[in-house]
Amino acid sequence: MKFVTVIGARPQFIKAAPVSRELRKEHEELIVHTGQHYDANMSDIFFEELHIPKPDFNLHVGSASHGKQTGEMLAQIEEILLSEKPDYLLVYGDTNSTLAGALAAAKLHIPVVHIEAGLRSFNKKMPEEINRIMTDHVSEYLFCPTDTAIENLHNENIHHNVINVGDVMFDAVEYNKKLANESSKILEEHGLTSKEFHLITIHRAENTDDQGKMKEILGAFSQIEEVKVWPIHPRTKHKLEGYGINLDSIPNLKIIEPVGYLDMLTLESNAKKIITDSGGVQKEAYFMQVPCVTVREQTEWVETLESEANILVGTDQQKIVEAVKKEVSPTYKQVFGDGKASVKIVEAIRK
Repeated sequence: MKFVTVIGARPQFIKAAPVSRELRKEHEELIVHTGQHYDANMSDIFFEELHIPKPDFNLHVGSASHGKQTGEMLAQIEEILLSEKPDYLLVYGDTNSTLAGALAAAKLHIPVVHIEAGLRSFNKKMPEEINRIMTDHVSEYLFCPTDTAIENLHNENIHHNVINVGDVMFDAVEYNKKLANESSKILEEHGLTSKEFHLITIHRAENTDDQGKMKEILGAFSQIEEVKVWPIHPRTKHKLEGYGINLDSIPNLKIIEPVGYLDMLTLESNAKKIITDSGGVQKEAYFMQVPCVTVREQTEWVETLESEANILVGTDQQKIVEAVKKEVSPTYKQVFGDGKASVKIVEAIRK
């Protein structure tokens, strides 16, 4: 069988790696990189480290408004699908690349396979929420990471080919964490000691596009005395520069360039706590059994909230500080599968 896989952002490169590895044992796969993440530190390094085959098509769409970006992707993906005539189209997660790929295929009657289906934050102000809902409703196969995701789809009357296979990101972490420990030198490069620093990632538009929220978040960082490491997203950096915000005044804050996947796994596993607004990083924190503080009002990964493994704080300065300082003793359950989601996905399609 012939598959076209559409990816465009860092989390999708990570999710695609184990599935691509499994798919190519028996099937043909063509990879379309939309260029949604186009910075070398956000894109090229992931293909190299994760041993993902180089994309067969690179659309070079880059940054733009949601409508313009999605529209350009849609038009170019449609041309590829008309030319290549695949049996299936694979998409991951909830980005504009996901939606563009799903819409292009559905309109051409090519079955859409949505990996990481069924997630809901129940906040339609998040563009990701719109992308998830739309993609799920045009997909032929919906591979879910958790029982909660299955329930969300059933509540929307989606029952056909809905399967809990576990989380492909867990597959990736299980496959790569030993390699990360052996090869990453990120701690030595930045003079970091295991469990003596907090790791920060902030990139979501709902935070970075709001100057007031960013001031609250940075105010919290100023009150947290321990060492804080922040591999800063290019978009976040650009926004802060536009606001005229200088990060130099925040004590013990180490701003570093975006890092590759193996370095990120190393930072996550060695952090004392992780402070993030990323869905993927919330999960990786859970996989690594590192307490997480999520700078959002909702999370699609509700399983991580049990036993305070992950604490939702919004952007309230004091709540962030209190959550980071709070002593927690989480229990971590195996709610994200057994690390073999990719095998189950390919087997289900084959059947």
